[in-house]
Amino acid sequence: MNIDYLRHNYSDRGLSKKELSDNPFEQFDIWFNEAIAARIEEPNSMNLATVSKDGQPSVRAVLLKSYDEHGFVFYTNYESRKAKNIEDNPKVALQFLWITLGRQLRIEGKAEKISTKESKEYFKTRSRESQLGAWASAQSRIINSREDLEKELERVEQNFKDQEVILPSFWGGYRVKPISFEFWQGRSDRLSDRVLYTQREKIWIKNRLAP
Repeated sequence: MNIDYLRHNYSDRGLSKKELSDNPFEQFDIWFNEAIAARIEEPNSMNLATVSKDGQPSVRAVLLKSYDEHGFVFYTNYESRKAKNIEDNPKVALQFLWITLGRQLRIEGKAEKISTKESKEYFKTRSRESQLGAWASAQSRIINSREDLEKELERVEQNFKDQEVILPSFWGGYRVKPISFEFWQGRSDRLSDRVLYTQREKIWIKNRLAP
């Protein structure tokens, strides 16, 4: 099937090094809030790439739940495929794609578990249904049927009937600590703007990359 006709020509809004903050976390905050203002659906959706111990890469979408100058936090089952990859190789990559704005952001860094205290605090903010789902799902494992999953959920619901759902020991958050950021702004004729931040002696250095 020929899909060459699926071409999109981006606007010429441009991206100047001078206009970007010297702090990539501050620049992320600016872009993230502009994505929210543009009413992009799930602006906190990000692709997370991991690599297994035998070198097999894997990518999936996860949701950013908090961020600050220490890194970017998401939550998952600690027995999932992504968690096992991170245990073997903590080097990961993130990608935000805000196509409505003609933007993407690439982040490379290392993932590490957050504290149990932080995970508990976040878990309490989840809906009861999501809390129960965390207990019921043996994430990434093969199951026989949807019916089996629903039966397990019913069992969990009975276990926690009329009581608070506590944090599972196998569930929690990771913080990705960046070592580089690449801000990408689409331009016409594929001559897009790319600005890379890398850290040198605790100072972030900006460089323009060829598209």
